[in-house]
Amino acid sequence: MRCVPVRPLAVLAAAFSLAADRPTTPPPRTAVGGPTGIFTPAAIGSGKDAAAAARFIDEQVDRVLAERNLVPSPVCPDEDFVRRVYLDITGVIPPPARAKAFLDDPAPDKRARLIDELLASPGYGRHAADTWMGLIVRRSSDNRRVDFESLRGWLADRFNRGAGWDRIVSDLVTAAGGQDKNPAVGFYLSNNTVDKMTDEVGKVFLGLQLQCAQCHNHPFTAWKQTEYWALAQFFMKVEVDGLGARDGDPAVREVNSPKRNRFNMLPESAKTVPAGFPQGGQPRLDKARPYRPVLAAWMTAPANPFFARAMVNRTWAQLFGRGIVNPVDDIDGANEPSHPELLRGLAADFAANGFDVKHLVRSVCNSRAYQRSGKPVPGGEKGGPYFAHAAVRVLTPQQLFDSLAAVTGFDPAAAPAGRDKTVKGFQPGPRDRFVQFFLAGADQASTTEYDAGIPQALRLMNSRLAGNPAAVRRYAGPGASPKGVVETLYLATLSRRPTPAEAGRVAAYVARAATPAEAYGDVLWALLNSSEFAMVR
Repeated sequence: MRCVPVRPLAVLAAAFSLAADRPTTPPPRTAVGGPTGIFTPAAIGSGKDAAAAARFIDEQVDRVLAERNLVPSPVCPDEDFVRRVYLDITGVIPPPARAKAFLDDPAPDKRARLIDELLASPGYGRHAADTWMGLIVRRSSDNRRVDFESLRGWLADRFNRGAGWDRIVSDLVTAAGGQDKNPAVGFYLSNNTVDKMTDEVGKVFLGLQLQCAQCHNHPFTAWKQTEYWALAQFFMKVEVDGLGARDGDPAVREVNSPKRNRFNMLPESAKTVPAGFPQGGQPRLDKARPYRPVLAAWMTAPANPFFARAMVNRTWAQLFGRGIVNPVDDIDGANEPSHPELLRGLAADFAANGFDVKHLVRSVCNSRAYQRSGKPVPGGEKGGPYFAHAAVRVLTPQQLFDSLAAVTGFDPAAAPAGRDKTVKGFQPGPRDRFVQFFLAGADQASTTEYDAGIPQALRLMNSRLAGNPAAVRRYAGPGASPKGVVETLYLATLSRRPTPAEAGRVAAYVARAATPAEAYGDVLWALLNSSEFAMVR
């Protein structure tokens, strides 16, 4: 269990100050509010009106920028947009022909049409599943028998079919059975103790850092230890079987008297309290019936402010590099949103429209705020936290692998992840091994900081993905002109055409090379190892 401070420097300063200087009451929680009464779902515009929601986003962002005398950057050029939106929605850079077609399209609505096209593609669900796999599962030596690939496929299918976020989360929280028939149980199998499950549900689905209250009443958050263990009561009847066995399929079930195993082994700090919801409310529970559906119904109710705001804030952070509230999983009254009305309005629209994640993404991506250039203008240099300009972000390990594979033609399905009968567990494929190496020990790589180091850079430079001579043949076929090959290499890797200066330098290099194929291979290698390739601009 890791206790995450809300304000690291302020907390340390306060902790070592005189007792008279310490706060005597916890921070107020008025910014979040209770589960009922003050949060009313309300659609922006007429139903699922992405254009109206995008206008609302721009109105709220522009208003805060004006209040702070910050100058916003203009809308980004097409080459930045096409690469950004492909990576954000599908997790991979566009094919060169698609990038070229978009750049050459004069239609004024081409950006909106591309957003719709990508949300309707299978890549949307795959990328969303990748993102959420990094948030809801823990990989460790004691859960190597968890079928992560089945869970990933289950998530991808539901995102692609447009299942509401409320339905997806309910299915995860109430999952039962074996993973061969219900892959959603992988969520439990990878968070296989009561306290881990309580931590993850609070943090990931509600945006609440409850784990700091597991052992004590935390002096710098409003959460009490009794609130933590009241939430934990919903998982006390869960039984996890077979996770450490050599044979059979691990299973999750909810029983009245669970057998003692690692899932229900409680820490010394555990308290026996009635089941309850954060910020009040104790449901009437029938001891003969499962508890988790009661929790899921409360969590996903349209009037619950935690649920809608947590997903809106996290989705915003995935698309902008930072949330409206930061950290994204600490939506506490003392942690003020940068744009309170924006968060409240988008959460209300999300809840009113059936927690439709595609509608939320479509609304944000159509906004001028999302489409701004990453280059600050005079007067907007300090506007990053208020979205005056786009954040330059690092490709996630999954995006990096998939983009390398797309450029070079590598097919990871040739060596997929799957069950290894010799070790009674699921073994990672080349993509998973690449991702774990580039995570460099972090739970989830930051999108605005390059957390990798020299080992990762060396592995990329010497990778068969980046240095495969055969990949050049995809772009330099018989009769291709040098100018055309170079343009295609830039479109395939950076989603833009080379500048005149770049084209001149590359042409001179090709002319000096022993063979054009060797020179083109060097150019491709350099582009794949460039900082521009590794960034979302």
